[in-house]
Amino acid sequence: MEEIENQIKALRQKLHDHNHQYYTLDSPTISDYEFDQLLKNLQYLEEKHPTYYDSNSPTQRVGGGITKSFQTVPHKYPMYSLSNTYSKDELIQWEERLKKILGEDVQIEYSCELKFDGASISLTYENGNLIQAVTRGDGVQGDNIITNVKTIKTIPLKLKNDFPAFFEIRGEILLPWKGFNEINQKRAALGEPLYRNPRNTASGSLKLQDSQLVAARPLSCFLYSLAGESLPVSSQFEALQKARMWGFKVPESAELVNSIDDVFDYITSWEVKRKSLPYEIDGIVIKVNSFFQQEELGFTAKAPRWAMAYKYKAEQAFTRLNGLQYQVGRTGAITPVAELEPVLISGTKVKRASLHNADQIKKLDIRIGDTVCVEKGGEIIPKITGVDEKKRGAFEDRVVFIENCPKCFTPLKREEGEAQHYCINELGCPPQKIGKILHFIGRKAMDIEGLGGETVSLLHKEGLLNSISDLYRLSPEQILPIERMAQKSVANLLEGIEKSKAKPFAKVLFGLGIRFVGETVAKKLAKEFKSIESLAGVSFESLIKTEEIGNRIAQSVVDYFASEQNKEQIQALKDFGLQMEVIKTKQDLHHAFVEKKFVVSGVFENFSREELKAEIEYFGGKITSSISAKTDYLVAGEGMGPSKKEKAEKLGVTILDEKSYNTIRQKPF
Repeated sequence: MEEIENQIKALRQKLHDHNHQYYTLDSPTISDYEFDQLLKNLQYLEEKHPTYYDSNSPTQRVGGGITKSFQTVPHKYPMYSLSNTYSKDELIQWEERLKKILGEDVQIEYSCELKFDGASISLTYENGNLIQAVTRGDGVQGDNIITNVKTIKTIPLKLKNDFPAFFEIRGEILLPWKGFNEINQKRAALGEPLYRNPRNTASGSLKLQDSQLVAARPLSCFLYSLAGESLPVSSQFEALQKARMWGFKVPESAELVNSIDDVFDYITSWEVKRKSLPYEIDGIVIKVNSFFQQEELGFTAKAPRWAMAYKYKAEQAFTRLNGLQYQVGRTGAITPVAELEPVLISGTKVKRASLHNADQIKKLDIRIGDTVCVEKGGEIIPKITGVDEKKRGAFEDRVVFIENCPKCFTPLKREEGEAQHYCINELGCPPQKIGKILHFIGRKAMDIEGLGGETVSLLHKEGLLNSISDLYRLSPEQILPIERMAQKSVANLLEGIEKSKAKPFAKVLFGLGIRFVGETVAKKLAKEFKSIESLAGVSFESLIKTEEIGNRIAQSVVDYFASEQNKEQIQALKDFGLQMEVIKTKQDLHHAFVEKKFVVSGVFENFSREELKAEIEYFGGKITSSISAKTDYLVAGEGMGPSKKEKAEKLGVTILDEKSYNTIRQKPF
């Protein structure tokens, strides 16, 4: 039996090597026929000897596994989005901001890379084996689609050379133009509707339940960044080189440059060359190369400060404006949406486009029948940017912005200094009611499983859901008689609602949908005021004294809690058992940490930075990203940038190394 095991292992290694040569290096060393014969031989041996099963065997690439639902898992390291710009002037301003933090005399190298237009993926490897493949999701958690990802031949199942024991690598899954066109040719021959663009087709392929169908699609994957502790690299460009050695397909197009002028040269050269690429890109990603500098620059709430995406100018097309509709958002914001004669832009048929607000309509003097310029950039909904003055609609068909809500007919209101009109019938307007419920059940808020947009609309139509508190009044007897509501799905829905009662106060606060209170602000308010009662009673003056809370947010919070209807809803949620305060005992707090502001920088021997930050917050401290006169402690690890230390010394901030930090944390509570 040992001979059989060795034979299977040798075949697997040989096939892994040939896969790498063919799909990653584009230099096959054997014919397709020879490869197929080796694979068939391995399949035969594995079927005869199932005790030698390996989830990362080359035979797993052919697919065959059926996944009814994909497990949602948290990202160990968040997948941030990137700030973006269409302007070289803004890139210069970005570099100026970098130098303010790093120091004017600091040399900054940049890694310039193509911005692939595909589906983001995070791959986890342990001891060289692929163990998890998670979609970006909301950046905090995504779906584990490993069964489908294993069918993509440019993703190694086993690594080569000196890889770390455990790490994550991020990349973009693409469908090249050739493969996309071949798929559409087959669909056309069968009389099936054609797919619109490679990006959406790649993304949709990854969520197919049958992995054999995924295996039949010529998907590819380019890898572009590492995440993990104690990685054997100190820069982005070195990380790309190492990933290539480990067996990943890493684009040769990446370049390391020494100045912002070199960045501009890279952008200019690829503006022309991108049109001959075999896959879609929509811009260039520029990253500060040094990991030490990246660490010193840190993150905003949504994006790394050390990276920027430069987007190439969006594609445009002219078409006829046939009509106009008005959408009502969750907060009551009214958005005019143009109905267009369908036009093809970037491979997508565009029928609707945003007109933003009343000022834009007035500025363009929009008329029904106009020939308008439609632009499709990074936005989900394309936008109208101009009008062909030679092809105007009739003057009497000019658009006058509505005065009343299109759904509940309440007079619209426009606050001074704001561009948008709002329907103020917050709790009575149907789209607002549905929008608030959808926001409340969303992943970043209560994350209620078994409940989606279609079900919410159905329950609203049946009169069972008119507010978020109505969710907790639902019963099987009410829902089961409704068409399409099966017993198991109803049980899952109600179980998801019940589980949501354990969600922390910050998520409940975000879920309430208070205008201008996003996820980060909700966490800040929950941490500062501890309970819904405290927050409801706080004054405008006290709110604006809170870090990161400006006039607009403060006024919105005060207005929200002034509403009797909102107060009744909060009381109802409280009665149903939702968490309305930060649950932390006095025993969890450490007197040396409470209300103290910490900046954490560098690499530590016994902690990851995230573990250190989490512990500080658990003990009652506050984490800030930059040093100021209000900072109490700078916790300084190895490789911390000199400018942070200099600034801390200048402002008299206490600097703790890892040993000093441990001394403080070990003091009696």
